[in-house]
Amino acid sequence: MPLLRNLTFVNTLINSTFMVQIFKNVWLSPIDTFALVNILYNEDTPEGFQFPSMNHSTNLRSLIFDGVSHRQYQYPTINISVDTLYSLTYVKFSHTGMNISPCDLIAAIPSLEILDLSDNLLSDNGFWWPSCSYTSVFPKLRWLSLSKNRFASLSFISSKTHQMKALESLDLSDNTITTDQPCTWPTHLKELSLRNNNLGSTVFKYLSPHFERIDLSKTAITTISREILLQFPRLTHLYLSSNNIQALPLDVYAPNLLRLYIDHNAITAISKESFLGLPRLQVLKAGDNPFACSCDSFWFLNALNKSLLSDWPLEYTCSIPPSAAGLPLSEYKTSKLACDKSLQAAVSVSVTFAICAGLGLVFYVCDGMWYAKMLWVWIRVKRRGQKRADMLANASFQYHAFISYSHHDSGWVDSQLTPSLEVSGLSLCIHERDFVPGEWIMDNIINCVEASYKTLFVLSRNFVQSDWCNYELFFAQHRAISVQEDSLVFILLEPIPMDSLPKKFLKLRSLLMQQTYLEWPEDERKQRVFWASLKSMLHAADKRMALKDVAVAISDTLPLLTDVDLER
Repeated sequence: MPLLRNLTFVNTLINSTFMVQIFKNVWLSPIDTFALVNILYNEDTPEGFQFPSMNHSTNLRSLIFDGVSHRQYQYPTINISVDTLYSLTYVKFSHTGMNISPCDLIAAIPSLEILDLSDNLLSDNGFWWPSCSYTSVFPKLRWLSLSKNRFASLSFISSKTHQMKALESLDLSDNTITTDQPCTWPTHLKELSLRNNNLGSTVFKYLSPHFERIDLSKTAITTISREILLQFPRLTHLYLSSNNIQALPLDVYAPNLLRLYIDHNAITAISKESFLGLPRLQVLKAGDNPFACSCDSFWFLNALNKSLLSDWPLEYTCSIPPSAAGLPLSEYKTSKLACDKSLQAAVSVSVTFAICAGLGLVFYVCDGMWYAKMLWVWIRVKRRGQKRADMLANASFQYHAFISYSHHDSGWVDSQLTPSLEVSGLSLCIHERDFVPGEWIMDNIINCVEASYKTLFVLSRNFVQSDWCNYELFFAQHRAISVQEDSLVFILLEPIPMDSLPKKFLKLRSLLMQQTYLEWPEDERKQRVFWASLKSMLHAADKRMALKDVAVAISDTLPLLTDVDLER
């Protein structure tokens, strides 16, 4: 069979005689890989397996014993010169019950690059047998697997790896490793697996900064920090599966990390900030974590490139809140506005600005400045009114009336109103004459209204166009409501259509409908009645006198004036 390169026996009963014969044929054949998998070995000769020296070169490069059991109640006898194994590059003795490594095996295979002794009974001294003496140890060995054995001391193992000058990868998974003393690792060792050893978060202190690949899956790690990762500047592969890590640090920094496994932990969310410190990450495995279906997962769901996730989406489900437990994370939906605080702030500012602008526009259109001023005046009047309320019953007034009019009507006031009333002994307060110089106009208005028994308003089209007249009306009305009910007297100098009143004078319409007002007549006879009525109001001692009673009394004395126009 000159073309045969790989020969494997699987699930076979083999005795020692057949074993010798098959090995001889393999050594003389072109086969480069010979494997015995799950075999039952039986020694049918007293001397066991005796393989003679072969003065013939062999093509065999890989020798595999994977699962070997035997019937006898003693260790099998195997006698083979390691010189025969001189050209092997790959040797595997797995699940064979080996508890001691032959001394010659360590030094006599100079070409060996891969050695797999997993799933045996080897211990620290069983592999590095104290009775063995050798000058070189596996000079070309690059990959060594000692997983599923009984190795214990990490510091002892680290010291022995210095003897293997080419060793790059060491597998110590599924042992009973302890970290009792500081470790000294060779700089040429790049990869270490400590999977399934109860080590805890302190294991990082016992590792080498030269490591590029570290497997710490199922090692009872609870925390990982930026400071820990900074200890390994060359790290490219980190496996932390099946631990109890609750979060990736926001300030994580591993610039050369290419592959990260954090599945089967206690992580509820993965943030954008964590990924900023992993610029070269190519593969992330993070499934089977208790993810939170909340805004904490918004970036992970909507912005992260899912091609990085080797186990997306099947292994990703929600655990909290309870109402979403079991929901596939890929089906959880939320909006950017609900989760992005900066966007919320921008929208809030925009909405607030729009509302303020709208209110400002309404404020301007509805003459809000005037109402604000009125509010300020009302507050001041309220404070002053509370101080004067108890004193008003026995108060004396400085003036009979304060005259409120527009300066456009000053001709009528100066020529008609003021002379006619003052000649009768009435004391009038006129702003052009009696306001105190230097004081605020509003203070002068308030002081004059409070110092007058009545406030006399000369109503005209000019009046309703004057802001100051409006201020005087506002304050006098407030005084009439809170202090002196009949203190307002209205003189209608000319007809004013109600629909022509500005918005700020809308209250005047209701006042004219509720209170008596005097209308200035053009007829001289009616003017006599007008002056008599007005003077009676101002001279009256009874503040509750109604204009109608005065008019009736006057009409009794002047029977000829039957067409006196008295308005309500």
